[in-house]
Amino acid sequence: MSELLSVDEQRARVLAAVTRLPAETLSLAEAVGRTLVEPVRAAHDLPGFDNSSMDGFAVRFADVEGADADHPATLRVIADLPAGTADDPALGSGEAARIMTGAAVPADADAIVPFEDTAGGLADSLGSVQVLRSPAASGAFIRRRGGDTRSGDIVLSPGERLGPFALAAAAAAGVDTVRVTRPPRVAVVSTGSELVAPGVDPGRGQTPDSNATLLTTLVADVDAEVVLVDRVGDDPAGIHAVLARADRADVVVFTGGVSAGAYEPVRLALSDRISFDRVAMQPGKPQAFGALADGRLVFGLPGNPVSVAVSFEVFVRPALLALQGRSAIDRRLARLTASESWTTPPGRRQYLPAAVDLVAGTVRPATAGGSGSHLAASLARAEAFAIVPAEVSTVSVGDPLDVMLIP
Repeated sequence: MSELLSVDEQRARVLAAVTRLPAETLSLAEAVGRTLVEPVRAAHDLPGFDNSSMDGFAVRFADVEGADADHPATLRVIADLPAGTADDPALGSGEAARIMTGAAVPADADAIVPFEDTAGGLADSLGSVQVLRSPAASGAFIRRRGGDTRSGDIVLSPGERLGPFALAAAAAAGVDTVRVTRPPRVAVVSTGSELVAPGVDPGRGQTPDSNATLLTTLVADVDAEVVLVDRVGDDPAGIHAVLARADRADVVVFTGGVSAGAYEPVRLALSDRISFDRVAMQPGKPQAFGALADGRLVFGLPGNPVSVAVSFEVFVRPALLALQGRSAIDRRLARLTASESWTTPPGRRQYLPAAVDLVAGTVRPATAGGSGSHLAASLARAEAFAIVPAEVSTVSVGDPLDVMLIP
């Protein structure tokens, strides 16, 4: 029996085979979920002009300095400035302009007095105004030109995912197209003559295929495109046939058929084309991976659902993100303490489906069944995977652990 590979060794082999996918230029509306290839630079200053952060009055600070309820400053209102106006009224001594949030501040003004700091507020804001509370200093409530970013500054960097906040930042910076990678195309293939479609009443020896649902959802979560979902029995010929149908895919993910049993179709069909190894992890020890002659990456994952989930998180997900050129390819880790004790397999890194209490800073097994790879229903209760090092044999209450958070 071959020696077990470490998780890090298997991961390194996977990532070494990854080459970033081609890039394309898309509009912001088309680029949701894509990964930047080139930086987004501001097309102009943001804000593009000094503007008011409050509804109130644009004033000369010297005219209102020291004003209070006992000694109000009375100013003549000589202009009204809604957001969007290009007006720049001249303000003389003792004069003010009513101004709305976002409107350009007159060149002669150096502070804003909010409505609530005046006697009449909005109801009595034209003609004259009494200032009952002076701004703290010159420049109060003015958002300065370029205060957010300057023209030419990098707003978004290569490797960033274009989610809602990033796309809004690009739009605010005056950018309407971005250079991004195309999404990986993924084929998901369940193997096993015992599998039936969800919703079909399984007979003796049969089980619903939950892996296809699990994987298609996980693939979509990393902004990849599922181009084929298929199921084959325990005949190696079915593996060759499904590979022919998956000719558009960049990545093919098989579940089941990779272990040492007598009916392992992925191993029987592809043992001369990809590597089949044992990895020092639990669950997920049997793993297959390699690149076909045409460049497609092939993953062979164990068939049990928890093993599939863990194997995807540890190996497949990072590869799919690396194909996109994503700068962050790993889930967030939190350092939490165990609130229960449990045993772990000797010499293998454990990924335990776990429940977490982020307020208390604790982690515990998601179910009483622990990390059994067949416990498909337990995944619904898992919020994370507790990662127990291979050299640890028992987790005790209070032990610190790295925990992979699953949104």
